[in-house]
Parts: sequence; C-alpha cells; structure tokens
Amino acid sequence: MSCTRRLLAVLAALVVVLLAAPAAQAHEERPVALPDGTGSVPVYRGGEPDLLVCKTDRADFARRVSGFPDALRTRNLKLFERCLTSGYRHLQQAVDAVDRAGMNIAILPGLYEEEPSLPGPSGECARLKARNSQLGYQILSYAQQKRCPHNQNLVAVLGKKDLQIEGTGAERTDVVVDAKYRKLNAIRADGSDGVYFKNFTAQRTTFNSLYILAQDGFVIDDVLTRWNDEYGFLTFASDHGLYKNCESYGNGDSGIYPGSASNINDRHGYDVPRYAIEITGCRSHHNMVGYSGTAGDSVYVHDNEFDHNMGGASMDSAFPGHPGLPQNHARFARNLIHDNNADYYPYVADGTCAKPPVDRGYEDGVVCPQISMPPGSGIITAGGNWNLYEDNWIYGQDRAAFYLSAVPAFIRGENALSKQTDTSHHNRYADNHLGTDRAGNPRPNRTDVWWDGQGEGNCWQADTGPSSPRALPACGAERGAVSGRTDRLVGEPVKLAQLMVCADYNVQARRLPAGCDWYGARGIERIEVQIALAVAVVLALVGGVLWWRRLRGSRVATAAALLGAIGLGLDVAGATTGLAATYVPALALLLTGLWWTGTGLVLRRERPRLGWTTVLLGALTLLDALDKAVFMIPWIPLSPAWVRGLLGVVWVVWAVTAAARHGERGAQAGPGAPERGAGPGTTSDTAPDTAPDTVPAAAGSPGTTPARRESARGGPAFRPGPAPAPHEATGARQPDREQEGEGS
Repeated sequence: MSCTRRLLAVLAALVVVLLAAPAAQAHEERPVALPDGTGSVPVYRGGEPDLLVCKTDRADFARRVSGFPDALRTRNLKLFERCLTSGYRHLQQAVDAVDRAGMNIAILPGLYEEEPSLPGPSGECARLKARNSQLGYQILSYAQQKRCPHNQNLVAVLGKKDLQIEGTGAERTDVVVDAKYRKLNAIRADGSDGVYFKNFTAQRTTFNSLYILAQDGFVIDDVLTRWNDEYGFLTFASDHGLYKNCESYGNGDSGIYPGSASNINDRHGYDVPRYAIEITGCRSHHNMVGYSGTAGDSVYVHDNEFDHNMGGASMDSAFPGHPGLPQNHARFARNLIHDNNADYYPYVADGTCAKPPVDRGYEDGVVCPQISMPPGSGIITAGGNWNLYEDNWIYGQDRAAFYLSAVPAFIRGENALSKQTDTSHHNRYADNHLGTDRAGNPRPNRTDVWWDGQGEGNCWQADTGPSSPRALPACGAERGAVSGRTDRLVGEPVKLAQLMVCADYNVQARRLPAGCDWYGARGIERIEVQIALAVAVVLALVGGVLWWRRLRGSRVATAAALLGAIGLGLDVAGATTGLAATYVPALALLLTGLWWTGTGLVLRRERPRLGWTTVLLGALTLLDALDKAVFMIPWIPLSPAWVRGLLGVVWVVWAVTAAARHGERGAQAGPGAPERGAGPGTTSDTAPDTAPDTVPAAAGSPGTTPARRESARGGPAFRPGPAPAPHEATGARQPDREQEGEGS
C-alpha cells in the first residue's frame, strides 16, 4: 500500500472511529482459540437412552402425553416408569452423571426450571475475580466455569464429549427448559465436542437460550429458543456445526448467531473446500435480527426463513474480541427473507426496556434491541468479504433488500495501516428474486441495494430495482466476473455521516440518535436532509450574492443560476428516503454542475483563478452525477463527492471574498461612477475594469462631461488642462487589487 493510500486509510478510519463505542456492547467472551478442525459433525443416535430426566407428577405427565400418537405415548409411558425409579429430576443432575463419551440423555415431557441451579452465587463463587463486560456480567475463564457452573448457567455441559440430549415429546414445546430470567444462559455447552441437542425448548434468559462455545462438532436439531435479552442460539468459536429445523423468536439481538465460526477459508476466493457451519430448515422471526454473525466465517445458510424481524440477516466485522475478523465467506442460498420491518426501538424510548427482564413483556411481543440496526433491511453486511448471496427470495422490505457498508479495522481494535480498508470486498449478489414472492406476486422492496461505495470486486445482478447509488458494478455469469468494478478506499461522505450518527445508540442509557431515521427521525430531523439543506442554503446565499453583485447582467450566468437553484432544491428532495434510490440525486448534481460550470465560464473573464476553479467544481459535480447514475468511475480511490466537497468549501470562502471586495469598490467609487453589471445596459462578462475619463458624444448625451455640455449650450469653451491623478478624478475607479495580484 502506498503512502497516499495509507493516509487515506487512516482518514477513513478516523471518520468512522466513533462507531467503536457501541461495538464494545456486543457479545464479550473469554479469549478463545478456534478449533483445529479435526472433528466432525455428529450423527444422531437412536435406541434407548442411557440416562432419563423427568418430573414425578404422574397426573401431569399423563395429561402432557395424552394427545401423542399411540406409539409415542406408549414409549413415553414406559420411559416414565423407568425414570421414576432410576432417573433424575433435573437435567443438570443427568449431565453431571455422564461419565464417558457417547452417552444419550432423554428428557421426558415437562417444565424444567432446574431449581437447584437457580440461586445466585454464594461462598467462593460469589468472590470470583474476573473483569466485567460492559453489560455487567463477569467474563469467566473455563476453569471458573467448571468451579462455579451455575454463576451464569442454568444447565452447564462442560467437557462432556459426544453427548446427546433429546426431548421425547411429540413437539419441541413438550419439553421446556426455563431460566426465568435468572441466568445468562439456559444451557451452555463449553468444550464439549460432538454435542447433539434435539427436540426441546429453551427460554427466558438474560443472554442466550442455547450457547455452544469452543467446540469441534455440534448439532442443533429441531430446537426452539425464545424470549431472551440477546440471542436464541449462540455458537461461538466452533467448527463442524449444523443447525437444522430450528426456530427462534423474541430475542433482543438475533435468533441465530454463528459468531466466530472457524476461519477455514480465509485464504480462498469464492471456491472453498468446505464450510465450518451449515444452517438449514430453520425459521427465525420477530427478533431484532433473524440471523447475525460477527466474524460469521465460512457459514452456509440455505433454505431458511427470516421474517418479521427488524432485519432479516446480518454479518459484520464491527465488534472487537471475535476470532476470525474480518468476516468472510458466508454463503446464502434459497432463503426466504421477507417483511423484516418491525420497529422495536419505541420500547427503548418509552422505558419498557429499562425494566427488569421479567417485567418487560417479552412473552407478549416486546423485543429490546441491543445494538444499532437499520429496520426494514433484508441482508446487512457491515464489513465482510467474499460473501455469496445467490438465489434468495427477498421482498417486502421497507428499507433495502441488500445493505453493504465497510468497517475500518480501527473499529475491531486493529491499528495497522495496511488493514484499515480490508473489508467490503468481493461480495457477490446474483440471481436473487427481488421484489416478488415465490408465487410470483409483486412485493417490492423500497430499495433493492444500499451501498456506501467502498470496496473492491463487489457486484450486483443486473435486474436490481431502485438502488443507492443508481449505478452498480454488475456481476458476470461466472463468480469473480465483474463489469464496472471499482476499488474505493472510503465510502460516500454523507453515508458515512449517517452511519456515524446512527451508531450512537445505547439501550442501557436509552440513547436513541435524534438525527437517524432508524430510530424514527423524519423529514428535517434526519441527518441526510439536514446536510443537504445546509449545503443548499449556503450555496444559494453565496451563489445568489455573487450573481447579484457581479453576474446578473449576464444571460449565461442568470440561466446557470436558475439551474443551480433547481438543482439545490432537488438535492434536498433527493435526500428523503422516498427519493434517495431514484435518479433525483443524480439530476440534482447534474443541474448544480451546470450552474457552477456556467458561472465559472462567465466569471473567468474578470477573475480567471476563481472562474476556472468554479469550472473545475462544476466538472467534478457533473462527474459525480455520472458516477452515481450512469457508471461508477474506475481507478479512483475516492468518489468525486469527496474532492467536490473539499473544493466546495474553498469555493464558498473565495466567492464570499470576491463578492465583498466588489461591494467595497462600489462604495469607494462615489456617486458619479457606474457600477459594473448594475444596469441593463452593461454586462459583467464584457465590461472593462476601468472606464475612460471622457467619452465623445453629442450635447446632452449620456457620455458627455459637464464641461462639454457647457460648451454645447454656448458656455465657456472646453480647454484641456493637465490630467488629474486617477484617485483625484470624480467618479474614477480605484485600482482593482485583485486584478493586479489575484489571490494576494
């Protein structure tokens, strides 16, 4: 990377470094290494269980199994009789009894509140020394988890190999493990390679229902998780994993979270030898987000449904402390992603989420969103590489089907200059079904693509609808083939400003950024509209004064000013959500560019430096319109908007100075001197800087001096005398200092 590119990378990181503050509030875990990859995906084992778990209320049990199919009811009744004599009353007791690899635990229908595990820590466990996360819980080592397994976990599966835990009901809701909002995790499997969870429900925690950590081999099969502060399913730093036929809802972060999946494809392109985790046949709905994965590397997500969340799916590189960053190599295929337009931020604003979890109303549909999230989005990628999004159905999104933005490495705690622009590259969006459901009915997304513009090798299918920007690099038939590819180091300035404002969210402090429409800001409240309006007002005032004082006698300048006024108005209109993905923003740039170009061509005759600078500003604005509406300009590290914005600041100061100096000269000239460009008979682009002292004319004509008029009326004859100094002559113009040395 050249010095220039490194400097730009640092600037980009500094522009968005404020995003790091909310990042620290996400999932925090002890330092953990990724598995070595020698394990395998476990296989379901049938047959009789080794250990049984049941309650002792015979009448209650008979009621629970009464509606089962005959064979299943008979089996459960037999297992119940066996369990009464040799089984356990709590799942944790059975887990503690596991003494070899490959054992099966069967949980019979019932509600398991694990009463012995519910009390808070006491004795030595109440005095563990460990740092606190920003959410307040202690980040315990594995040894501390072993010593005090119920400080944070209702059921702790620690170091048990090839263990299978299965509910024996007809449905997954027949067996319920309930933490009653008194534990971080309902079930934690830590360092237990080969664990297999099947056919039960885990619910009501202050963090995760089912947490799998540091494992090489796991299966989540037909399990339901719900009503948690953070995640339904959280798997972290794991390999050889499989989620299938699962469901999750009512979670403050995501229903499904394969964070820090094993980074096995980091050195590969689109073609990879295998994926670390597979997720299929699952439904995740009515959460903050259906699926999320910080460092969700090498995850194959197919044939799932993500619906009625705030966002359908997201993956990111925005949170420090996650192995495998930056995120890479997720593959989404044949998923149904629709109607993710829920808005749960009002529950934060009205104080509902400040209540204790048990009083928030999770079971009644309340969700307390834990991080910043653009509601109405299908798939969000915040700093990911080599991701494939193909053959998905994405429709009914109120914001965007696809949302892509970069995340500088500063955000994840890496300061090396060479890494600051290492995200948002080679993401392929192809062959997706956008804006229609599977039956072919139109269900348009408000915007099909929102992209901040940063990155290399990103591409989209040619049939995308409304998008921001309107011009997008197009995917070829083969993976890796991109037409109109770009390599921008920094995203669009206004979009970066929006991301900075929107990221300043904190659920604990009830802080909802006022200028962000993610949290309900509308119209002039939105930061994008405020920026557009402020720019429009400044340019209209400065440009208007400049035209009035110097250029109003020029038809070209007047026509250009009218175009500029229309362009500035359209720019404000284009900043609204409804028009941002149309051609209106580009049309606004086109008209504004014509204004600057026309103004500069007229102005250059009397002020060449300012004039040519104005022409250059117009050319950059026209180039920006081309970049956003026709095709993205290749080979440039920054979009024209950056250079245009910086030059625009210089131009405003210069134009104000030029207009002010002209007013001073007019005041010094005195009442007898005409002001250039002030009347209909003069033009600013043709009038000389200094007028002649006398103009020969007939008596009484406009150019006749008083002495000549006297002579014409028979008065004293005109007698030439010594010429007065220019500064002594009545009405004579003072020397134009800027003409003598412009820019001094």
